[in-house]
Amino acid sequence: MAPKRYLDQRLRLHFLRAVDAIATHGSLLKASAALGLSQPALTKSLQELEEVLQLRLFERHPRGVHTTEAGAVFVLSTRRVLAELRRLDEELDLLSAPGGGMLALGALPVAAAGVLPGALTRMKEVHPGVRVRLQQGRTEDLLPMLAAGEIDLIVGRLYQPPVPDGFEREPLWIEPISILARPDHPLFAAPQITPDELRRYDLVLPTITQRVGQEIEGLLVSLGLATDAPMRSSSYGFIREMLHGTDMLSAMPRLMMVGDLIRGTLRVVPLPITAPDRPAGLIVPRARPLSPAGRAFVACLRAYVAELTERGLAPTITASDSNAEESDRAGPGSLG
Repeated sequence: MAPKRYLDQRLRLHFLRAVDAIATHGSLLKASAALGLSQPALTKSLQELEEVLQLRLFERHPRGVHTTEAGAVFVLSTRRVLAELRRLDEELDLLSAPGGGMLALGALPVAAAGVLPGALTRMKEVHPGVRVRLQQGRTEDLLPMLAAGEIDLIVGRLYQPPVPDGFEREPLWIEPISILARPDHPLFAAPQITPDELRRYDLVLPTITQRVGQEIEGLLVSLGLATDAPMRSSSYGFIREMLHGTDMLSAMPRLMMVGDLIRGTLRVVPLPITAPDRPAGLIVPRARPLSPAGRAFVACLRAYVAELTERGLAPTITASDSNAEESDRAGPGSLG
C-alpha cells in the first residue's frame, strides 16, 4: 500500500509557485531569479516538497532540469490550482469593484494582429474596469494552458483537432488569404486582373507560422505565382511600409491588415480564383463557464466581427465553413 502523504495538510503555496517557476524556466537559477529568491532557498523548498511527496519531480541535466513522469503530473495539477486561485482573486475583485475583473486571453498570431485590437478597443470603451492579460502562441501551445485554466479562452483560426478533445469551437468569421496592395496601385487600372498581371509585381510576404505559410504558398501556386518572394519579414510594420511606398504586393490573411483596409490605405486585390475559406473564432473549455469578463469580451468580439462583416472584410460563417464536428461547437448564444 502506498504511504499516506496528507497533501491537504502538508502542501504549501510556495511549493506550488516554486514548481511552476522551475518547470516554466527549466532552470533553478532562472526560476529563483523570477521568484526573487536565492537558488539555495529554492533548492531547499524543492527538496522539502519532494520529501512530502516521496517522489522526485525534476532531474538535473547539464543544460537545466527536466520533469520526471511524476513531475509532469504534479506540474499540471499545480498550474490548475494556481489558476483557480487567480480566478478566485478575480471574483473577489468583482465583488469589491463591479464591472471589473481579469481576462486571460489566448490568441493565435493572425488574430492578435487582426481582430483583437478592434475588439479590445471596443471592450475598453464598454467595460473600462476589465484588465486583460494576452498570451500569444500557436494552437498546440495554447490548448494546454486553456485546459489548465491559465487562460480563459482562445481566439483565432480553428483547426480540426486530430482527435476529439474537451473544447468547444465556435466559428465566428472567415479570414481568407488575400492579395493586398495600396489603393492607387497600377494593378487596379488593368481591364482584368489575371495571373499574368499579378506576376508583373514583386511580393513581400510575412514570415509566420508553418500552417499559415503553407496556406499562403498554396494560394500562390494556384495563381501560378513564384513562392520564393524576394522579401520576407516578420514585421507587419515593414510590410505595410513596402505596400504603401512601392508597387509590391503581399499575400496574407487579410485581417492582419484590417486597420489599413478599414481606413482605405490598402485594398484587397480581386482574384481570378476563389481563395480557400479559413474559419476562425473561439475555443473554450466545455467544463468551465466563462467569467463575467470573458462573456463581456465575447460580446464585444461578436459586435466587432459583425461590423467587419458589414464592411465586407470578414465573410459570414455558414454551416459548411466549420472545421469542427457539430457536437464540438457552441450554440450561437451559448457564450454571450
